[in-house]
Amino acid sequence: MDFLEQYMQRSQEIIGERTPEEEKYDNEVVNFLKKYGKIRKALNKANKKYPEEALEYNDQNIADLESRYSYLMEHREIVKKMGH
Repeated sequence: MDFLEQYMQRSQEIIGERTPEEEKYDNEVVNFLKKYGKIRKALNKANKKYPEEALEYNDQNIADLESRYSYLMEHREIVKKMGH
């Protein structure tokens, strides 16, 4: 198994299984996070666009959500650079 395959396998373990709707929502959060740089604003915007997938956040889980979406944003950039 080469490095790219290992990376992709590990990233799938981290990201987990998602429905197509969840992927769209996640992509929207990442797009808004990249645009605004603030997780709460990104979540609010994505929640308006995809209310059925909307995530509720609070002071206890916002750091975890920020970590998840920061990872997804970095993952997207890595995959784009690898041409995958």
